[in-house]
Amino acid sequence: MKKIVLSLALVSASFTFAQKKEIQNASKAIEKNDIAAAKAEISKAEGLLNDQLYLLEPSVLEEYYYAKGVLLIKEGKTREGAALLGKITDLKTIYTGKNSDKKKVYFAGKEAAEKSGIQGLKVENYTPKTTEKVNSFVNPLLKSASDEAYKAYQAKNYNKAAEKYEEVYNLLKAVGNEDKTYLYYAGINYGAAGKNNEAIDIYNSLINSGYTGVTTQYLATDVKTGQVQSFDKNSFELIKKSGSNEYKDLKTQSTPSVELELYEANIRLLVDAARYDEALVLIEKGLKKFPNNQRLSELQGIAYYRSGKTAEFIQTLKNQVAKNPNDKESWYNLGFLQSQDNATLADAEKSFKKALEIDGNYVLALQGLAYAVHLKDDEKTLEQIRTFQKAKKINEMNKLMEKRRETFKKALPYLEKWHSIEPKNVEVVSTLKGIYMNLDNMDKYNQFKKLEDSLKK
Repeated sequence: MKKIVLSLALVSASFTFAQKKEIQNASKAIEKNDIAAAKAEISKAEGLLNDQLYLLEPSVLEEYYYAKGVLLIKEGKTREGAALLGKITDLKTIYTGKNSDKKKVYFAGKEAAEKSGIQGLKVENYTPKTTEKVNSFVNPLLKSASDEAYKAYQAKNYNKAAEKYEEVYNLLKAVGNEDKTYLYYAGINYGAAGKNNEAIDIYNSLINSGYTGVTTQYLATDVKTGQVQSFDKNSFELIKKSGSNEYKDLKTQSTPSVELELYEANIRLLVDAARYDEALVLIEKGLKKFPNNQRLSELQGIAYYRSGKTAEFIQTLKNQVAKNPNDKESWYNLGFLQSQDNATLADAEKSFKKALEIDGNYVLALQGLAYAVHLKDDEKTLEQIRTFQKAKKINEMNKLMEKRRETFKKALPYLEKWHSIEPKNVEVVSTLKGIYMNLDNMDKYNQFKKLEDSLKK
């Protein structure tokens, strides 16, 4: 048994050594600008690794990120290459331990460690060795990438803009100047390009990192021109200390937070992608930070409704109108959901009327009272009348017809109000025409028949 264990250990050691050797060879090939050799060595290493990068020691993993990152950029795959170079800075905090196979593992950063599910990992610090090489390679690329990102955005080529802004973010990160504003720009542009999954991933990353977008601006007015100029912190402090007469009105101001915007945008994308459970988790998190935000509550209701969680949606709406009794949209939505169950039809009527109290011209509430409350079962009633007619049950038929007419009378004021607001709406004109005919009001019927014909031309 001991010999077997020893044999396995030797195999494992040689396996790791092979990977290390090939990655080092790739790094050397990159330094010589031998792209073909670097590509071949990396390919060999990846074949052995089988995506198990966490088995590599930090120094070897760093060499891998550097070699492959530079290789990808030289091959024109700049976004992918920049992402790998950016990962080098993550190596500063390493979580180590052993997996279920008793192999030593190394995870860069807390997020990767938590995803692994391995318990009892220890934190170690690591100092990257490729910093100078990375800086020398990356710095000349930054301005070009930034210019391309902005030009693509200006040209409304949002997908390219997103990829370039993501590239800029990772290049800056690689040289130790991480600025998540560029990642934020990437998310916006991915969303504009319809790349919703990419936008969601970025927004999730920004939210989880606590990004707010708040920055401090350092401003002063040029005395000669009267123009307000922006400075970096050091320059601003120098002007301040020097007592220069060239500038006046020195001040600092903070840019607005985009944190709420991130929550709202990401939740909308998740709902549109039918990822309702994720959306609801994020909404709960957002409401803890912004407890009185109406838009988050509305999005919560939409997520509940689209995911079929009607009871939760109704409760959300009740909470919403309790906080804000003048929220006509929530009163309408509550009425609509209540109208789906005959047991709560009276509650629906009250909710629609609450919405009308807030806005007497609120068409949706008028439609709700007419269609969802009073005319809700009209098709069923009509079918019953036809059944009685076929069976020659004249008394039953007449009673039901009279009941139907009474229902029409209840719906009529709301439809007439709707028509006064939207006089050219064919739907309400046609509905009123039919009701007037059933109520034997032929003057009104002829009037609306004529109007209907003119609108349909």
